[in-house]
Formats: sequence, C-alpha cells, structure tokens
Amino acid sequence: MTTPPTGPHDERHDESEDIIADLSEYLDRGESPPLELLDRSPAHRIALESLLRFRSVARGLLQADADAEPSRDDSWVSRILTNIHIEARAGRSIPLASPTPSAEFSITEGAVRGLIRAAGDSVPGSLIGRCRLDGDVTVPGEPITVAVEASVPWGEPIPAAADHIREGIADALHRHTELTLAAIDVTVTDVNLSRDGQEPEQ
Repeated sequence: MTTPPTGPHDERHDESEDIIADLSEYLDRGESPPLELLDRSPAHRIALESLLRFRSVARGLLQADADAEPSRDDSWVSRILTNIHIEARAGRSIPLASPTPSAEFSITEGAVRGLIRAAGDSVPGSLIGRCRLDGDVTVPGEPITVAVEASVPWGEPIPAAADHIREGIADALHRHTELTLAAIDVTVTDVNLSRDGQEPEQ
C-alpha cells in the first residue's frame, strides 16, 4: 500500500519536520498559518512567535547591511532560522512549584528558550542566535547556566551590548520561571549596522 505524501496540513506533520519553512510560506503570502497547524504542537506556536519577531527585527538589519555591503554573507539568517526550529521543540520538562500537593506544574524547555530569545531580541538592534540551557533543569533549585549567541548593533561597545542582553534575559527568567541561574553567558558572534544603514559618526 502506498503512503500518501505529507504536507503542511497533513496530520502526521510534527515538530520533527521543517515547520519554519511551512510557516514562512504562509507569511510570505501575507497569510496567517491555519489554527490546525498551530494547534498541532506547542512548538509550532513558539516557532511562529520567534519567526515573526525575527522577520520584524531582521528586515531593517538586512536592508542596512545590503546597502552598506552588497556582497555581505547573510548565512547568519539561515543559522538563526535553524536554531529557532531546533529550540522550539519541547525538550525537557521544567517543574514549577505547585500550590497543592496533588497537582504538578511544569514548563517546557522549548517555551523557556522562546522566552530567552524574545527577551534578547527585544534589546534594540540585537538578535539571538543559538540558545542553550546547561544543567539539569528537571531538578528544582539546580544551578543553570544560560548560554546564548547574539548579533549586536555596530557602534555600541560590545560589553555594554552583551550586558543589556544579559539583563533582559535575567529579568524575563526571574519573572516567568523558577530557575536558579548560575550565570548568563552572552557570546557576540556578529555585529550589524544600525537600522537606518548609517554608521555612527567617528
């Protein structure tokens, strides 16, 4: 018996497939992804939110870089999209305190990575690349190190830019999770021009 091909609407489509490509097709056409696709997995909604934020922030950066350096290598875009796809997956289950002994609450590692990415991307001119949680997040109180790679705006001292990203991530995690943070490591892997494409005056 022949198995019919799968597609964006096929019920077998899951988070192991390239959800970023599927979501991008809808957004490129100016359409909203169907609820049946988004409701299929929490990872799909996390990926959509990250993709929308990335497209909004990156649009100006890409144009600025193209105006300044037409031959610039934009492989960083593919790397970020790949990371969004990978990191949106559920991953480990992170326990949360319960008000009653009979109830158990938790948040997925994918949701926390989405939170970290949103906090870092909210820093003007910055984009989060790779995001990783080091440590056993399944054990309450276990020290966790957050490691992220980031692109930061040209003209701002790199240590200051990294500090802004670190502060935003720390604030978001303290407000929305119960993780015990040992450190937040920010590695700057790229520097981009300002959104108007102009380099700061010397």
